[in-house]
Amino acid sequence: MTREQYRDRLEDLRADILYMGELVGNRLRRALDALSRKDTAVAREVIDGDETINRQYLELEAECVTLIARQQPVAGDLRFIAASFKILTDLERIGDLATNLAAYAKESERDVFSDVEVQQIGSTTLAMLDAATAAYEDADVDLCWAVARRDDELDDMCEKVSNSIVRRLISSVDLTETEIEAIMPEVRWLLLTIRDLERVGDHTVNIAARALYMVENDDELLE
Repeated sequence: MTREQYRDRLEDLRADILYMGELVGNRLRRALDALSRKDTAVAREVIDGDETINRQYLELEAECVTLIARQQPVAGDLRFIAASFKILTDLERIGDLATNLAAYAKESERDVFSDVEVQQIGSTTLAMLDAATAAYEDADVDLCWAVARRDDELDDMCEKVSNSIVRRLISSVDLTETEIEAIMPEVRWLLLTIRDLERVGDHTVNIAARALYMVENDDELLE
């Protein structure tokens, strides 16, 4: 492989990972839409599409391994390939979490707490994912740190919403045991939704952390 061909393969890898990021972001967006509208058809599309993400993940993982094994990259190129390899894993896991959200949309039949800002939390995670992949694409250090700061806000938001749900459930003393049993599945789906959106945020920070390491050999955001 010539040096020019090698550089082309590195750029193709970057482009393929960014494309996977777009696919995962779209799946997350569709899952949130399914949750909002209780749309089981959209939820099923998201769940069925997980195989595509998994297949692309395996193909790009193999490409990373091949580049390392055959080209023995050093310094910046090695950090780029290693970061790309790790980012793939986080994107695949975000895809899995989108599948979870779609499954919750299929199971959930009504809004117990319709005023809970699940969509606001979801919009925040989507913005973080867009920012993290842009940081990787543009080697933007400032954007890496911005994603990490945004995650602190997301964690606070998720904690407040979860605590509010629990407090309101406890305070529903006027409900009978039968009524409480009836709403508990919906409460469980809602809490799981918030938990998984918080995890999406964690994975976006991981992407930003790998981008920071790739650009500056700085592991401060790595956990």
